[in-house]
Amino acid sequence: MTLVRAALWRLFHPRRTIKPTRDGWWCLLVAVGLGVAAINTGNNLLYLLVSALLALIVVSGILSEQSMRGLDLTGVAPDEIYAGQPALLGAVIANRKRWFTSYSVTVELLAPEARALESGSRFIYIRRIEAGLERLATWEETLPRRGRHRLTGVRITTRFPFGLFVKAGRPALTDEVVVFPAVRPVSAESLRRLGESGDASARRRGRGNDLYNLRGYRSGDDPRFIHWRSSAKAEALMVRELEADTSQNTRLVLVGRGRRGAEALERGLSEAASLAVALIRAGAGVELAGPDGAVPFGHGRAHLRRVLTALALYDAEAPRAEPAAPAGAEMLRGNRPLREIRIALV
Repeated sequence: MTLVRAALWRLFHPRRTIKPTRDGWWCLLVAVGLGVAAINTGNNLLYLLVSALLALIVVSGILSEQSMRGLDLTGVAPDEIYAGQPALLGAVIANRKRWFTSYSVTVELLAPEARALESGSRFIYIRRIEAGLERLATWEETLPRRGRHRLTGVRITTRFPFGLFVKAGRPALTDEVVVFPAVRPVSAESLRRLGESGDASARRRGRGNDLYNLRGYRSGDDPRFIHWRSSAKAEALMVRELEADTSQNTRLVLVGRGRRGAEALERGLSEAASLAVALIRAGAGVELAGPDGAVPFGHGRAHLRRVLTALALYDAEAPRAEPAAPAGAEMLRGNRPLREIRIALV
């Protein structure tokens, strides 16, 4: 029974599909017409012409299969994809054959809105991939809504060698990704106006205004932070490290369930995501609280991904979760409340 299922799968899901081009249809029609004429007339010259056309078709199939065989696709996706913003996606096409080069390979983007960076079309042409080498193809794709999405993917095609047939592989790179809510710029002045003042500064390196430490210059440091007086005394370049400004440590509170309108819900989630991105990139800590659960207080890029993932997967129809006590944040902040920003989901 297993063998029968495997045979049926291969029958209805072939490894490659082949379709004649316009020139290929003409070639097939001419071959059929000459074959009928050769049978009716017994003319040896017509038999020779039919044989040449059929040989051309057979050679085309063999060479195109050799070009397609041994090609592997590996997807390259960004860590963060935001709704409504172009995301740079890519694929590494590797030729695993030991001796033979693959010629005239095309990467077809199956998503209608996807566009190659160089040509702006849905096709990325690769002239040749030598044996054992790789080529990188990149394109932009815009996912309009937050949440989980399965990429439409790409497939490899070729018209090699004569352009008579299009041979295509199965769709690949159809992975599932999480799309974060749309993020808009938030100015530092807007962040200062929102909510009440938080705690006093803590001794932690970040992007504040106060001096945290002096250290030796490293390649890539901003020259504006060089402390010239200390550099003159030490006879070596010294760089100022700034203290993190924790006055913007914030608890984002989602108010409401968002069941009255999808537009208001998406606008509220987008506002929360924008604030989280601006605060964490400024070195502040963020905690998220809402009816669908909570994300404890934290800092850094990994914590930002946790907050954005929670906002991306927010479901207004899910059962209401028990509110989580912000014990971690209170302990870190010495039992003093964080600045709180309330965001209405309606």
